[in-house]
Amino acid sequence: MTGRRVTVTSPQTRLAHARRRYRGRWRPTTLDPAEAPKAVALYRVQLRGAALALGLLLTLIFGLPLLLALWPQLVDVRVFGIPLAWLAPVLVPFPAMVALGFWHLRRAERAEDE
Repeated sequence: MTGRRVTVTSPQTRLAHARRRYRGRWRPTTLDPAEAPKAVALYRVQLRGAALALGLLLTLIFGLPLLLALWPQLVDVRVFGIPLAWLAPVLVPFPAMVALGFWHLRRAERAEDE
């Protein structure tokens, strides 16, 4: 052995690296000037919807512990022998987040269709 290191790669890897070197810079497509105001308006509508969904998500995540802290009698409530204070953080947020995600997606698609 000569002690020299040799890089061993598959032919597909060499092709992928060569293809990346020989291509030009990637540039985003430009919009038709007539469609640019529509795209900006759609972006703003979807951004407002995303901000609303994020606000509802934060309200859900931080509101549930606050609700349990404000009403300590909820700690004494038991469902199937398990305290509600243990079940609520597990069973409420995830289905609510899925529903919130579907609602936001439907709202964003509706904005694109209009």
